[in-house]
Amino acid sequence: MPVPTFRPANASDVSRCFEIETTAYEGDEAATREKIATRISVYPQGFLVLELDGQVIGFINSGCAHEVVMSDEAFKELVGHDPDAPNVVIMSVVVDPAFQGKGYAGLLMRTFVDNMKQLGKMSIHLMCKEKHVELYRRLGYRYVRPSDSDHGGMSWHEMVMVLY
Repeated sequence: MPVPTFRPANASDVSRCFEIETTAYEGDEAATREKIATRISVYPQGFLVLELDGQVIGFINSGCAHEVVMSDEAFKELVGHDPDAPNVVIMSVVVDPAFQGKGYAGLLMRTFVDNMKQLGKMSIHLMCKEKHVELYRRLGYRYVRPSDSDHGGMSWHEMVMVLY
């Protein structure tokens, strides 16, 4: 069985990450190609890709903020992002649908959390749909509240993991 590997994203990953994003997310909730390119160029240390046999099969991307406002749509383009801020905001956690159900999302998330701890971050925030709340609870996140965001015309739930 091939061993998954992890690395920061680079500009050559934009197309593949966009392809995964659009096949795994519904409708308007997927990030645009431009947003993915911006996230890679502005904060590569917060954009972790998962590879299997040299092929990108999943990724997590994020930004950092001093004050977290989960419903801030501009932040998805890293407006207000500060790489030195203590709070990480995850924007996408995604695995190619052909590789889902094999534990890769959990492995990706645990590796990402370890990376953020090494960077000295204080907390990790995310929004998810109701069907994923229990998954994130099992990974160590605490439920905060239903989100004010209606990103992609859907309802979201805010969760947080305190690292230190």
